[in-house]
Amino acid sequence: MDLRKIKKLIDLLEESNLAELEIKEGEEVVRLSRVPKGNITVAAPVAMQAPALPPAAAPALPAAAPAEASGLPAGHVVKAPMVGTFYASASPGAPAFVKVGQQVKAGETLGIIEAMKMFNQIEADVGGTVQAILVDNGQPVEFDQPMFVIG
Repeated sequence: MDLRKIKKLIDLLEESNLAELEIKEGEEVVRLSRVPKGNITVAAPVAMQAPALPPAAAPALPAAAPAEASGLPAGHVVKAPMVGTFYASASPGAPAFVKVGQQVKAGETLGIIEAMKMFNQIEADVGGTVQAILVDNGQPVEFDQPMFVIG
């Protein structure tokens, strides 16, 4: 099943009251279900497990309290929506999507996470100035790991 179809299914699920949606095409199975925080997960047969797609927007976090307690600069923390490898640019020779001090708008690409040969864009869910980039290019990231601080 192609990625565009999966994205359309995600949009359909978000616009409906459904909690879960499962589609079978031949031997391929895609199952989407709502998670309490509004994230969407994708499951496939064990033989061809697909990575979770990034949520449309990461959940908003209280800015100051967690940032100060963990030693991060004050601002909105963008966390990794999945496990994978972080890339700061689209290709090895290309400039980074963002740099510290750069102004970004909500929806603007901050970086890419590669998970199982699929490249997933990480987008800013708020506008502001990039205060910190907490991961290095090529670094493995864990689910919910802080990646960027936007103030």
